[in-house]
Amino acid sequence: MPSSKTSSTTPAQRRRPKTSPGGSSVFGSGRLASLVDSVRTQLWPVPVAAIIVAVIAGQFLPYLDKEVQNNLQPMISAWIFGGGPAAASNLLQTIAGAMVTVTALTFSLTVVTLQLASSQFSPRLLRTFTRDRVVHSTLALFLATFAFSLTLLRSIRTSTDLSEGFVPKISVTVAFLLAVASVLALVGFLSHLARQIRVESMLKTVYDETVTSLGRVFPEDEEPDTLASKTALESGAGFRPIESGASGFLLTVDDAAVCAGAAEAGAVVVFQSTPGDSLIQGVPCARARSAGGGRLDEEAFVALSDAVQASMGIGFERTSVQDATLGLQQLLDIASRALSPGINDATTAVHAIGHVSALLCGLADCSTGPYLVRDDDENPRVLMKRPTLSHMLDIAMRQLLQYAMDDPRSAERTIIMLRELEWVDTAEELDETLKIQSRLAAQALRNSDLSEAETERILAIMNADYPGV
Repeated sequence: MPSSKTSSTTPAQRRRPKTSPGGSSVFGSGRLASLVDSVRTQLWPVPVAAIIVAVIAGQFLPYLDKEVQNNLQPMISAWIFGGGPAAASNLLQTIAGAMVTVTALTFSLTVVTLQLASSQFSPRLLRTFTRDRVVHSTLALFLATFAFSLTLLRSIRTSTDLSEGFVPKISVTVAFLLAVASVLALVGFLSHLARQIRVESMLKTVYDETVTSLGRVFPEDEEPDTLASKTALESGAGFRPIESGASGFLLTVDDAAVCAGAAEAGAVVVFQSTPGDSLIQGVPCARARSAGGGRLDEEAFVALSDAVQASMGIGFERTSVQDATLGLQQLLDIASRALSPGINDATTAVHAIGHVSALLCGLADCSTGPYLVRDDDENPRVLMKRPTLSHMLDIAMRQLLQYAMDDPRSAERTIIMLRELEWVDTAEELDETLKIQSRLAAQALRNSDLSEAETERILAIMNADYPGV
């Protein structure tokens, strides 16, 4: 290893809160987090809620008008709507009609943006756009203004011989202010949209979301268990497979619920799948045995199997709630798409590889890989599977070796990524993995379409840390 590396630095010791049956843990609130994420990635919940509030307000604000509008101070009255029923009706109709047009424009621009992101960068970026709070808020404001104005029209009364006319002046003023706010929101939305479709903004959004996801999957307060304790839990005879109850991607696992079920059955559970893996109904995703060794009796095994299946959230679209590799895959997809012959955007690929390096380097001092979940008595009950840093590096390099080695800039950035990982790997846990990946990268470079001069230049960068590759 290079002599300049600060080998005296040791990774920060991190501690995972102990998990008890029915308690909370890293993944204990996974189902709730998955539900929240599902709602956030839909375009309709916030606008629908805004419409409901607007209809209620449009129904009851006129009653407030009847009570207070004749008792307002002259200074206040000068600022509220002063027209008659016809003027109020025309204003509200104009606002309602304009809001329908503007909403259609906003929705069309959003769809165009989704198509651009899907075709130009990666279809896995659609969730990032559909969960954009600015889009949700803008659509909600437009539709709320429309619903409020339309509802308010019902309360306007013209003068007749039998009844006195009524104009909810304060409510009409509120509708006017909502229309002005909608115009400002449209300007802000267009500015936001122009900023969001820039690839730099997309990369930063994916990076920030992935950092948050990795913080949940690999918490800072975790104290890693010894390899011996993990090996002891998954070794021994008597394991029985627990089959998946549905097909799809494993989205979340409530490890507290699994621990509770295992403690009740007097068993230990070893997961074979991690969030992000594809599951097939009827194919094992975990296995269990008695805590003392040997097979569980049929009744206890059935109850435990039901508890494990109930703890898993399964769907047909990967989410970032507990999936540590989804954001990494999104960045790699952007880099691969940018290097395709139809696009040839090496700058985007280089930027994406830089974000991949930042994510992997950020995990250098974290405890990755499987972790134990213990019950109230500190007995290990569940071995949960998580990706290791070596595995995540392998995911990145397999794709980059395939697509990035034929471009000099992306090839060089890939090699620099390995050097950056080597530098932050103070515990030297990646030492052997980095040497293997460097040899593979050197082979890919020699087999690439790069000129001999470019190949030798990049190999020289690699040889600065790994002589002889």
